Amino acid sequence: MKRLLGLDHGEKRIGVAVSDELGFMAHPVETYHRRSRAEDMEHIKHLVHTYDVEAIAVGLPKHMNGDLGISAKRVTKFIDQLSSALDIQIVPWDERLTTVMAERILQQTTRSRRKRTEVVDQVASVLILQSYLDSLRSAHGGEVIDD
Repeated sequence: MKRLLGLDHGEKRIGVAVSDELGFMAHPVETYHRRSRAEDMEHIKHLVHTYDVEAIAVGLPKHMNGDLGISAKRVTKFIDQLSSALDIQIVPWDERLTTVMAERILQQTTRSRRKRTEVVDQVASVLILQSYLDSLRSAHGGEVIDD
């Protein structure tokens, strides 16, 4: 199985996670500091090539009632740009509360607020991707999906 990429898209940063080759676990890769649309797309293309990625799960920030707000519309536009730039599956994935969960995890493990800020997007991307991986296994009776 090829790997999957998880992205936590923000206005200033993009958290990046990648799955292991078996699709069991999500691992943090980096916090990418956004530059320009063209540079951002090139960087993500590089990640797709480097990790031999077959699909990307992008966190879609929905309101608790399921509605899409301003942030979700920005992410939807980003997903459209990714779809135009890459010839792989791009999956919008419900990320409600992932940043909140990531911040709680980091508060318990990291004392420095600056250090937490540096990695919160990575942790959120891991939570997004892990949730997606778990849903894929659940949909296939817990088996590893090998296309």
